Amino acid sequence: MERFLQNCADFNITVANISTPANFFHIIRRQLARPFRKPLVIMSPKSLLRHPEVISDKSAFFTGNRFQEVYDDPAIDSKGAKKVKRLILCTGKIYYDLLERKRAEDRQDVALVRVEQLYPLPAKQLKEVFTKYSKAEFYWVQEEPSNMGAWQYMNNIFLSDEIGMKSTLQLISRKSSASPATGFKNVHDAQQKAIVDKAFDL
Repeated sequence: MERFLQNCADFNITVANISTPANFFHIIRRQLARPFRKPLVIMSPKSLLRHPEVISDKSAFFTGNRFQEVYDDPAIDSKGAKKVKRLILCTGKIYYDLLERKRAEDRQDVALVRVEQLYPLPAKQLKEVFTKYSKAEFYWVQEEPSNMGAWQYMNNIFLSDEIGMKSTLQLISRKSSASPATGFKNVHDAQQKAIVDKAFDL
């Protein structure tokens, strides 16, 4: 993912990390309907094909629906947003690990927001999210090591204030690594649990 994001500039490509079947359908539909042709890169692992949570109601495919660049936390309304202490931004598969923990602990003080389109970054939608959770601390959570994934791209956006979002974004991820994976399932599972634990450790 980080290599594609490093090559993004001047609206040359679209990079997305889709988490629902309906959103996948709509981004492909949008790609065909656009009056121009630019590459579309979708970063989604095969494991989501079998994940029991990765489903969409058939109505989500019908007329009146569109590709969602950002998914706000559906469990938190504007009134509940005042109680949120931590806003977790993430993309792709890690969302479902975080969602499982949030449900298990019934955590209303944590909001999970999915960034489905990474480039061009949807500034308008993110500003609306940040306004809603203005009292919370902002975190970027990813399962990739800190020198991989979308972190360096997202951090650069926030540090440079390229899209007018003055805020501090903190990272929760694996430590920097020369490899994207450990090669050992038990080690991977332990690292994944540590990321989720830290994300909910207020």
